[in-house]
Amino acid sequence: MAAPTPAPPSPRRTLLGRLSLPERNYLAEALRTETVGGMILLVAAIAALVWANTFGSSYASVSEFHFGPQALGLNLSVEHWAADGLLAIFFFVAGVELKRELVAGELRDPKAAALPVVAALCGMAVPAVVYTLVNVVGGGSTGGWAVPTATDIAFALAVLAVIGTSLPNALRAFLLTLAVVDDLFAILIIAVFFTEKIDFLALTGAFIGLAVFYLLLRRNVRGWYIYVPLALVIWGLMYNSGVHATIAGVAMGLMLRCTRRDGETHSPGEHIEHLIRPLSAGLAVPLFALFSAGVSLSGDALADVFTRPETLGVVLGLVVGKTVGIFGGTWLATRFTRAELNKELAWADVFAVASLAGIGFTVSLLIGELAFAGDEGMINEIKAAVLIGSLTAAVFSGVLIRLRVRRYRALHDAEELDEDEDGVPDIYEQGDPAYHLRMAAIHERKAAEHRRLAQLAGAASNEPDSPA
Repeated sequence: MAAPTPAPPSPRRTLLGRLSLPERNYLAEALRTETVGGMILLVAAIAALVWANTFGSSYASVSEFHFGPQALGLNLSVEHWAADGLLAIFFFVAGVELKRELVAGELRDPKAAALPVVAALCGMAVPAVVYTLVNVVGGGSTGGWAVPTATDIAFALAVLAVIGTSLPNALRAFLLTLAVVDDLFAILIIAVFFTEKIDFLALTGAFIGLAVFYLLLRRNVRGWYIYVPLALVIWGLMYNSGVHATIAGVAMGLMLRCTRRDGETHSPGEHIEHLIRPLSAGLAVPLFALFSAGVSLSGDALADVFTRPETLGVVLGLVVGKTVGIFGGTWLATRFTRAELNKELAWADVFAVASLAGIGFTVSLLIGELAFAGDEGMINEIKAAVLIGSLTAAVFSGVLIRLRVRRYRALHDAEELDEDEDGVPDIYEQGDPAYHLRMAAIHERKAAEHRRLAQLAGAASNEPDSPA
């Protein structure tokens, strides 16, 4: 009896391969908004530093000014409103992004999702380990272990805009997906580790509000005048429950439908994200940065960042931990999932993106405030460490990316080339007969024009020389 023919090995997946056209279009729109928002964020952070280091008393008085209804437990400082209120908008967008990735994006396929999930987990675990080791050896507080675990996608994209390069879409998508997964685990860290006392009555009210929000969505009830007041009530109840109020934003974002039905060009989630993302990136996050990034940067304060174990742990966690964690996690994932790196890229490119992810700002500042609540001196030093660590990661990743800038521009130009000017990059139309017919017509017109020019040139060369 003949031996059974062995089954052929499953084909290897391509790591950082070309995106589908819908994913490419979604990515381009999302990153365009985030890049602009990142530039505004950068300006806000610089403004906060200048304000705090030149007119420190006025910065402190504005940041600590309280307003809001005391009867509802919402008489908060300006800085508090920015951290708990405005960041809820940021986390709402993060919730919608996560939902979309899970149902229609890179995370919907478990095999494809394994890579960014493993890379993001390693990119959070290794910085936490680096911070913890530095503080165990140096005798510091391990309470800030979560500070260097977050990546700020807007700031990272602002760095890309400043250094003037165009990463290939696959690397940009990898960075965005990493940031989405990163945000998910940062949310879980905030909910689990920074909730000390719970008011179950307020929390029950928040859950009831979320249930009403969900039912209204499922019944296709429309109208911002219904959802915005309801969202504010849910946020207020969540804040008073003791659970960080930004969790309310995430929960509502995850409830939106992000799959398209027949006749829809955008799902409701994508439509609302398109409306809210500019508000988040252009207003909410920059205002948070303005009232959170204002720390004293005197010579002694900067020196202390590298001598105190807590602050040194944050810097090393962002610069070394993030890079080693994401790069190592990506390499391990390819070893165990039969994935192979896109032949147009190199492992040096993965390393550069991993170092770029060491730019932690928005969520790192927030976690720093939560981890050392009540110790204003330590909070300011942690903020300084986040700024220095992020700046160091930005410079390091910028150097690495500039070394490959010619390659990136060539890949980006090839991805965006649209010779037939139909609005779709040519690289996505290679299997479309109509595209090749359009290109044939274009080349025929060019050939006819060159023949005409050749005839004119020949006629001119045959004319007798004019007299001297």
